[in-house]
Order: sequence, then structure tokens, then C-alpha cells
Amino acid sequence: MSVLLRRPLGRHGEVHRITPQSAGWRHVGFSLHRLRAGESVAEATGDSEAILVLVEGKAAITAAGRDWGILGDRMDVFEKTPPHCLYVPNGQDWRATAATDCTIAVCTAPGRGGHPARRIGPDGIALTQRGTGSNTRWINNIAMEAEDFCDSLLVTEVFTPAGNWSSYPSHRHDEDDFPRITYLEETYYHRLNPCNGWAVQRVYTDDGSLDEAMAVRDGDVVLVPRGHHPCGAPHGFELYYLNVMAGPRRAWRFVAAPEVESIIERDKG
Repeated sequence: MSVLLRRPLGRHGEVHRITPQSAGWRHVGFSLHRLRAGESVAEATGDSEAILVLVEGKAAITAAGRDWGILGDRMDVFEKTPPHCLYVPNGQDWRATAATDCTIAVCTAPGRGGHPARRIGPDGIALTQRGTGSNTRWINNIAMEAEDFCDSLLVTEVFTPAGNWSSYPSHRHDEDDFPRITYLEETYYHRLNPCNGWAVQRVYTDDGSLDEAMAVRDGDVVLVPRGHHPCGAPHGFELYYLNVMAGPRRAWRFVAAPEVESIIERDKG
């Protein structure tokens, strides 16, 4: 199995913990907690800022010395409704207690203490179409570049209909040469509908020094340290993924793969 593909550690509790050290990079961290009603999880952010994403279910959350109440109303991620999220800066604590069975993603990256804790969504997050034809997918932007309440994190949700491609045309963001391109590490947390389905993700560089094609299952995480990283959803299987990106500059600039440049030009016309 590819070192870029991380299977869940179980079905309950902390099922993913990806740190910069375990990923072999410097910026992005990602963990996932699947809690039963009444169970709790608590952490200190340390040197990192965090965005807690209520992927599914409801939880009572306290963070940064404040009670934020019960967050979450999406009981199935494929409802495609906007998520409830919470931004927690570095140097703070947070605690979540499940009000229902719930899935909580914890997205982290280096923090500088430049922003206060705050709720994100569901207000202000709108499901938006990107692409056309078999490249159509639907986006819930949680904290992309237009939102300025983070120091490092870029976070978004993507819903790809069955039979369609996503993170396509193939592109990379693995050089620090702004404004042409930015260096951003990235994780993909995948879900499938139905849950016994599968999808594919390829991670590859122009020179072929990295070229991995992975069959992803419900609950898998894929690491993208560099290179292009398209995803495909077979007929009959709808694909969701939660993206976390971070790097030395909080900007998303990318370069297309050489083989898709003609496709991009054709689609513009």
C-alpha cells in the first residue's frame, strides 16, 4: 500500500492522526474523531491553529475559554448542507462532547495568534458549482483565501457526483514562487456514498519521480506532499472529500499539468 494512503485506525474514537512529523512535511496536521453520544475529546492547540469541522452529528464545544454551545446539524455528510465549524487559535484548549453520534475533523497548521476563536458556518457557506460536464463538482468553502480569519489554514469540502472527476484538470502547488505558484501541503479525507464504494486518486509529478494511483475507500486519507492529485468517482459511487492545505504563504496558486493545458484552453473557448 502506498505511504500516501492512510486507512482509518478503527471505527470508533480517534481513527486518524496525521502530524507533520508522521507525514514527513512541515505544515499540515489532520485528525478525525468518531464519537458516540456522551463521549468527549479534548486537546490543546499548542503551536498550531485548528479548525474543528463537524462532518456529521452534533457536539457541545468549549474552546478558548468560551462555551460555544451545540454545533452541527448535518447528520449525514451527503446531505451536502453547510457544515458547522469552529476556529481555535494556537495556545488555546478545546473540548467537544458528542450530543449525538458524531464525526469531528481537526485541521491544523502553524498558528501565529493573529486571530481570535470564532464560529465558521453554516451561515456564509454556500454550496457552489465548479467545473462543467463530467468535471462538475460542488464546493463548500470553509476557510479559503477570501476568508481572512486564519493564519495558515485553507480548508474546503468537495462533493463529486458519481462518474465525475475532481481536483481536475490535474494541477500542483508544490513550489514557493508566488504569485505563479505556492507551496501547499494537502490532505484529502475521503467519504463514499454508498459507503462500500471506492474511488481513485492519483498523485504524480511531471518527471515521474512520484507516481501513485490509489483506490480509496470510505474513511481513507490521502497525503499530497507534491505533484498533481486528481480524483475520479466511478459510476454509482458519489465522492466527498475534506481538503486541508497549508504552507509558508496562505495563498492557493497552482500550475496545471502539461498534458491538460490543451483541455483548459479548449474549455475556455
